[in-house]
Amino acid sequence: MRTTKLGEADRIISFMTQGHGKVRAVAKGIRKSGSRFGARLEPTSHVALQCYRGRELDVVTQVETIDANRALRESYACITHAVPMLEAVDQVAQEREAAPALYRMLVRALRTLSERPSPVVTPAFFWKLLSLEGFHPYLDACVRCGEESGPFTAIDLGEGGVLCATCGRLGGRRVDPEALAFLGQLVGGELNHAIANPPAPEHVHEIERLGVLALEYHSERRLRSASLL
Repeated sequence: MRTTKLGEADRIISFMTQGHGKVRAVAKGIRKSGSRFGARLEPTSHVALQCYRGRELDVVTQVETIDANRALRESYACITHAVPMLEAVDQVAQEREAAPALYRMLVRALRTLSERPSPVVTPAFFWKLLSLEGFHPYLDACVRCGEESGPFTAIDLGEGGVLCATCGRLGGRRVDPEALAFLGQLVGGELNHAIANPPAPEHVHEIERLGVLALEYHSERRLRSASLL
């Protein structure tokens, strides 16, 4: 998910694992031209990893590539959408705490983005991540007055749902009703339909930006790579 330089030739690498949550490990000599790990430990790579358990940081001892996801790194559009997903997981995942659902969701999202490059994948991932963490948006009625008929014209990130036109005038973030309908598709499990029939680019961007704001609101941390989107 992320790498940090260590000394003259090493790197500290953050991995998301299926059984141990987030793991940070040192890849020794990875910055040397003849490193046996260098080509395998690139961001977005799906690998089988073996580490030696250290006192503070593990040490990478063996790496085998499962899926290099090379297509993601060869396309600027793809990598700029993949990196924010990695950063979001890096912020949410806890070290040494298994999160198999989060792991599987990340693997699937990267594979989907690699095989079916679409700007729809990243906002879908953001909102599904929020749902997984317990912040599923309430889209069926106004979260303040309970009005169900709509139209809904705003969303309140603190209250976790949409606002009707009347309540939206009193606060919340204005959102185009068509963008909210797109959000309903994403959280309702209709990603394949949204990829095949994407809404207007401005609505995709609006829901993507809302997803970033919601993640930052609930994690109380800035998603720095979102500036790439």
